[in-house]
Amino acid sequence: MTKRIHNFNAGPAALPLEVLEEAQRDFIDYKGNGLSVLEMSHRDKVYDNILKEAEKDLKELYSIPDNYTILFLQGGATLQFAMVPMNLLADGRSADYINTGVWATKAIEEAQKLGKKVNVIASSEDKAFTYIPDKFKTTPDAAYLHITSNNTIRGTEWQSYPDTGPTDLVCDMSSDFCSRPVDIKKFALIYAGAQKNVGPAGCTVVIIRNDLLARSPKNIPTMCNYSIMAKEPSLYNTPPCFSIYIIGLVLKWLKKNGGLAKMQEVNVKKAKVLYDRLDKNDFYRGTVEKNSRSLMNIPFRLKSEELEEKFIKEAKAAGMIGLKGHRSVGGVRASFYNALPIESAKALVDFMDEFEKKNS
Repeated sequence: MTKRIHNFNAGPAALPLEVLEEAQRDFIDYKGNGLSVLEMSHRDKVYDNILKEAEKDLKELYSIPDNYTILFLQGGATLQFAMVPMNLLADGRSADYINTGVWATKAIEEAQKLGKKVNVIASSEDKAFTYIPDKFKTTPDAAYLHITSNNTIRGTEWQSYPDTGPTDLVCDMSSDFCSRPVDIKKFALIYAGAQKNVGPAGCTVVIIRNDLLARSPKNIPTMCNYSIMAKEPSLYNTPPCFSIYIIGLVLKWLKKNGGLAKMQEVNVKKAKVLYDRLDKNDFYRGTVEKNSRSLMNIPFRLKSEELEEKFIKEAKAAGMIGLKGHRSVGGVRASFYNALPIESAKALVDFMDEFEKKNS
């Protein structure tokens, strides 16, 4: 069996071994067709089946209603920071945003660059983005409320989604997409970079309610127009074919392993392994308020930066990568996405115990 290290990277991140092995088997000759998916025309019937299967499986996993369209786009979630206001604020209305970290800040800035009126109705910046705000009021006649479901850098996550009444809810779900069940009907639009939980880099999944497509103005770039992208779903131009193929395999892996409810159950157990260790004593210190803790990204600190550097270096030597905190905040961060096995979480905690003994 191939030796695998413990991959705690924040994205691109771990993929299921089963998926990688299937992709490897089909890499040169996909299902006896005599060519790789990398070589296949996106207009070919064989590839069209790959695309349709991915759409179907995602729709089943999330129970997505028929009045929503699934798109596999390019440009990452970062492009969506601009596409959302380009398409949904063309009528001159304002939009509400809740700022819970770096990526929410970037989404706000992109909307403002476009000259759109943005109302930041709540923020956790006052405490270095270590909690999710629970007190806010939407602006009357706001076109939408934008939230970031999970914050990869600071390690906070919405435990439940806000009731926005008549205001449409838009969500950047990049780093906890497909990690738990979600009532899609609560959202007008969801977008998610694939490279955290459902695939490799290069593809962004968008789930958009169909009535919003009429808001897309004609005077924005074609590739940024949801309405145009939806007329030939994911096929207006050449899509990220191989990324979509891998996403399709991951979605089948999720279905095979019990779906999103089962995945949430596993993710809760994995995260508990590390959070229990962080709460044990003060050698390691969690940085997030307990009622806002993420299941996906768990940052923590040691008593000094020098000790943190030593921890990360020795962990890497022990077969654990991706533990260095984001460059903007430092510290240590362990990302526990779907494909990370619970054995990796336990191995990390065992290492933490040994490291404490040697450095107390």
